[in-house]
Amino acid sequence: MARTRLQQGRLASQAGFFLLFVLAPPLDILRIDLTRGHAVLLGMDWTLGIDAFLAGQGGALAAAFNLFWRGFLPLFGGAALFLWVAWRFGRLYCGWLCPHFSVVEMINGLMRRASGRPSIWERRPLPQAQADGTRQVPNAWSWIPTVLAVLGFAFLWAVVLLSYLLPPAEVYSNLFSGELTLRQGLFIGAATAALCIEFLLARHLFCRFGCAVGLFQSLSWMANDRAMVVGFDTSRARACQHCNNACDNVCPMRLKPRTVKRRMFTCTECAQCISACTQVQRGDPAGGLLRWVEGCDALPVVTGRPVGASVARAAVPAGAPAARHERSPLARHVAEGR
Repeated sequence: MARTRLQQGRLASQAGFFLLFVLAPPLDILRIDLTRGHAVLLGMDWTLGIDAFLAGQGGALAAAFNLFWRGFLPLFGGAALFLWVAWRFGRLYCGWLCPHFSVVEMINGLMRRASGRPSIWERRPLPQAQADGTRQVPNAWSWIPTVLAVLGFAFLWAVVLLSYLLPPAEVYSNLFSGELTLRQGLFIGAATAALCIEFLLARHLFCRFGCAVGLFQSLSWMANDRAMVVGFDTSRARACQHCNNACDNVCPMRLKPRTVKRRMFTCTECAQCISACTQVQRGDPAGGLLRWVEGCDALPVVTGRPVGASVARAAVPAGAPAARHERSPLARHVAEGR
């Protein structure tokens, strides 16, 4: 599928963050040096500042202040900001920055070229026709680059993770000279094997249920009824009759974007469904049926209201009394992907 401008921007964001993920340890931007017993941030040693107190040479008040300033505030303040962003906008980090999700999407595309399925657990091959009108015919030879990509990225991830824990110069020097220590070799070997299995067999399961970063973002997002969400224009639902579920097919998390929010718990806000719908409906002056909405437009639809977020959302004034939520037979038909 040809990339829209939105997806080109997201690809640039993912590529930039993946490069930062790989280069952060060698450039001393951020890492935890186990040999020195403290973190390194922007080239500076980052300690808790309680060494003097532990040695019996400093006061308790100064140690408590350093512990709060250098430990508690950055850790919990950063976590609070991260969760606030998720509360407002959903799993933006996953869809736009996460280096793991970037690999997940790439392997999805390679696996679809090889088998017609983005995952080996997919029951049926996806339609060969793409949202932009092109066709993607499965080719068994594509399994070769798929397996090579799984092995290559698993190995890269293992080496990078080790460089976050040990001096990067030592890790890369030993790697290129073939003189890895026993522990370094065991770490890289075990991590590569585990990541190969995860990338090949369970990458979606990990994103949904195994990633703590993603899980807490989803929980924070679900707690806010007015958070940004993919909205579906139910008043134009008939336009979906001939699109062959393009938005469902393109979702990297294998979700159904036109359903209710509680069934989109792991949505990464990657907007691929929005881009696919825009391409399918490019001949319609009204544009695509999917878009991001937030605030009142993200609240559940009330009977008689026109447009909504997802299958059952529409603009509802703040403080409005509870009303019965209903969906038309056609909306239910679309939500179930028929």
